Amino acid sequence: MKIETEEISIPILKEKELRLFVKRIDKVHPFVSGNKWFKLKYNLLEAEKQGIETLLTFGGAYSNHIAATAFAAQGKGFKSIGIIRGEEHLPLNPTLRFAMENGMELHYMSRSDYREKTTPDFLEKLKAQFGDFYLIPEGGTNELAIEGTAEILEANDTQDYICCAVGTGGTIAGIINAATDKQTVIGFPAIKGIDALEKDIENWTSTSNYTFINNYVTNGYGKVSVSLVEFINEFNTSHNIPLDAIYTGKMMMGILDLVGKDYFPKGSSILAIHTGGLQGNKGMSERLGIKLPS
Repeated sequence: MKIETEEISIPILKEKELRLFVKRIDKVHPFVSGNKWFKLKYNLLEAEKQGIETLLTFGGAYSNHIAATAFAAQGKGFKSIGIIRGEEHLPLNPTLRFAMENGMELHYMSRSDYREKTTPDFLEKLKAQFGDFYLIPEGGTNELAIEGTAEILEANDTQDYICCAVGTGGTIAGIINAATDKQTVIGFPAIKGIDALEKDIENWTSTSNYTFINNYVTNGYGKVSVSLVEFINEFNTSHNIPLDAIYTGKMMMGILDLVGKDYFPKGSSILAIHTGGLQGNKGMSERLGIKLPS
């Protein structure tokens, strides 16, 4: 599979003697986009191997993972169940409507109950309610997902810095495992508190060639600012690369801010991983009354 990489050309990069590339894994699949394709790859193979007919997973109302799992499950002949955090709101937003149109059975859960989703008692209750299923965690992150995301980096990705937006940590963990000891992986978290996330990354990886920069969360997870929306739209106009407002937009804005602050040594090369997530822009645009690329 050939993954396209594009170089960004703007005056400040030339001024700072830096090169910036974007790895377009968002183009891998139109609906199982970006990192979701890599996260689901080996999980779907394992479900087939076990002979399980139903996939069950978790997510919020605008979850990229919910949308991708629904489409991938239907394409591979699985039934799918999505446990959605919060109450049902009609009409359905574009994400949940897409999931239902692709055969996913949606069940809503209070936020307090949802927090128990990883406990053995909770999972036993789900099995009693739904029967046998193959469990895919929220965000798709497990050991098989990390095996898949390690394939994002390829032999020709020799840049000095590898930048990646971070949600549940499965994508950056695979990238850390695939990076060389001459590369530094930089994670741009989408959430403010990352103590638990950092512990997970330590458990999933065996090197220390990474760091997190948590200064670009803006107003918090799933929240945007006027400056972020303007940046995303200007970036799309200038480079024909659409970014999403939860993950890649904040990452790219952070990278260019760091360039201006001389974070990267002169002569360095930077690879930004475009993890997809663009399906969420439509719902966010509708909900907030803003305009984002899709």
